Amino acid sequence: MSLFILTFQLILYLLAFPIYVLNFIGIWDKIIKKLFPALLFRLTEMYNKSMEGIKRDLFSNLSYFENASKEINLLEIGCGTGANFKFYPNGCKITCLDLNPNFQSYLSKSQTESDHLKFEGFVVASADNMTPVPDASMDVVVCTLLVCSVPNTPKVLDEVWRVLKPGGAFYFLEHVASTDDSTLVSYLQRILNPTWRLCLDGCDLRKTTWKDLEKAKFSELKLRHIQAPNVIKPITPHIVGYAIK
Repeated sequence: MSLFILTFQLILYLLAFPIYVLNFIGIWDKIIKKLFPALLFRLTEMYNKSMEGIKRDLFSNLSYFENASKEINLLEIGCGTGANFKFYPNGCKITCLDLNPNFQSYLSKSQTESDHLKFEGFVVASADNMTPVPDASMDVVVCTLLVCSVPNTPKVLDEVWRVLKPGGAFYFLEHVASTDDSTLVSYLQRILNPTWRLCLDGCDLRKTTWKDLEKAKFSELKLRHIQAPNVIKPITPHIVGYAIK
């Protein structure tokens, strides 16, 4: 079966050869950084239609983490196009963080449509190095479909733990590796992953993010494995839930 996987990986490599060349000479990263926000905007529109019920359920207890002022200081890391804003409760004070500043134009549209929220600012930083965000400053941190693209997941979780107030919560929704290596999804993930990562800004189909969450410093972890409805096969396996500092 490994020969089967390697054969199909080689076929994909040949089909994507021009992209590999552009990547080798240092051009592809610049192209994808400019094109990815527009591509992500279209993809998240389709994704959110299929995941709306799951997201609504995930964020249904956000108000439990209100601070003494009956507010929620919420940091969304890898905020992308602002697809999660409509699920947040009235009066939430949102700080958006993303490594790619090209998302800001798409965020502006989402912010205009989300007048039930208060926007505190946009921070250009990576999820594994959120230095501009002070220690213990957030009641809630949200991360959806981001960890797949960040090489050092434990460092991301350390940063989330650092910026959360004691008793604060980290909400997550991520596609992950299939837990059953004998399934069609697992074979697709292994075949596609090298070229998929190159074409989609480092997105890794084989991440075992739940293992990193289980090892992190959170005092409590509520995590479920689910099969996402109506999404393309390679990203069907997901984890969803929240962890408390």
